Amino acid sequence: MASRTSNPPFLNGVPEMLILRLLSQRPMYGYELVSAIKLATGNELEFGEGSVYPILHRLEAEKLLSAKSQAVGARTRIVYKTTSRGLAKLEDSISVWRRITDAINHALKGGEHGPATVAR
Repeated sequence: MASRTSNPPFLNGVPEMLILRLLSQRPMYGYELVSAIKLATGNELEFGEGSVYPILHRLEAEKLLSAKSQAVGARTRIVYKTTSRGLAKLEDSISVWRRITDAINHALKGGEHGPATVAR
């Protein structure tokens, strides 16, 4: 199997959904989250700190995450967790994701009449 050098280009919105999901399970700091994404996706997806931190900052600005400083030895880490508003966004994102993946799977199987689960 050929090694993958980057994530597929159609993953818009996926890092945000994964970040919200993982932080809904437990608070984490940025680098810990980078590792958790890789682990949670069975090493299929890998988002570096350069893409994760801007998402964390945006989600915090949108009040979907809260952040607090935590001293670890001589260092300070910013630990993030999902807010109630973030949990609502996560549920909406999961619903949309499932609807879209059902539709794509149906089309890939040669479906002609449209999947029943793709009603709006």
